[in-house]
Amino acid sequence: MKKIRIGLVGATGYGGRELLRLLAAHPGVEVAALASTSAAGEHISEVLPAFRGIYDLAFEPFDAAALAQSCDAVFVGVPGKASMEPVAALRAAGATVLDIGPDFRLKDPAAFRQYYGVDHTAAHLLAESVYGLVPQYRDAIRNAKLVAVPGCYPISILIPLIPLLDAPVDWSVPPVIDSISGISGAGRTPSEAYHFPEMNENLKAYQVGGHQHIPEIEQELQGRTRVQFTPHVAPITRGILTTITLRVQKPFDPAPWYGQWQNEPFVRVLGSGILPEIKYVRASNFCDFGWVMDPRTGNLVIVSAIDNLMGGTAGMAVQCLNVMFGLDERTGIWFGGMAP
Repeated sequence: MKKIRIGLVGATGYGGRELLRLLAAHPGVEVAALASTSAAGEHISEVLPAFRGIYDLAFEPFDAAALAQSCDAVFVGVPGKASMEPVAALRAAGATVLDIGPDFRLKDPAAFRQYYGVDHTAAHLLAESVYGLVPQYRDAIRNAKLVAVPGCYPISILIPLIPLLDAPVDWSVPPVIDSISGISGAGRTPSEAYHFPEMNENLKAYQVGGHQHIPEIEQELQGRTRVQFTPHVAPITRGILTTITLRVQKPFDPAPWYGQWQNEPFVRVLGSGILPEIKYVRASNFCDFGWVMDPRTGNLVIVSAIDNLMGGTAGMAVQCLNVMFGLDERTGIWFGGMAP
């Protein structure tokens, strides 16, 4: 079988590194090109020693036309607000693109301006961009030429919530969502806030009421509700544990509603009273969740767990790729959680 030729723009960040790790074990792909502005001209073994002996490639300067010519699909893994220009150039050159950053997730350019602080310079591509949440948009992803891989926090939130949109939940009361993420979610660029002495033995909330994933979550909940989303960062490397508190119209059993996901290979519905832990999804593409219906307060409390770098970024990106090219969705990402 002819292998899918893959290009990767921005391979030196954490998301790009995770993609390289997964693609090395994927039997259906060949990584044909790596592009990086910071590492152009250097061999991968010098920049990313973890891949010594696995890849024999040098980083190239970004050239959209060359990547479109040599690759069947190109992943873009650059920081938020930095992918608009390369993605637009790649699409103009005819490339199939999967962007693991946030720039093409929001359909409303005004919301992008509000939450990211800049104007969208490639808004003409937003209509063709497909949100890469495979369980929800599988059919659209099959024929997509531009996929916006979801954010890690939204994946941990949307998979438990989407099936409940028509359940007896009081959506007039904003769901209260608290997520705790590993430090890798902040990206590779060093900063004092995530320096070891600052984060060790520490736990903190940040961007309360104004996190950039809020409009993404509300968009994918069809505008049915606003969310009270509070992210936290913990002194662990990877993983997200999310707790969602929903006001219900009356106590009900959510299990039948989650039948929507019964054939999803990477969604594990644990059930009532069975709550997930990060260690069981670490370095996997799974989203695990369970719940407790609290009759005392009239709230439904849902807890979910994903790995932010794999289940929340690179693994979902590879699952999208598999769908786009007609492969078994599990190919290259069928791993259990890495515990211990």
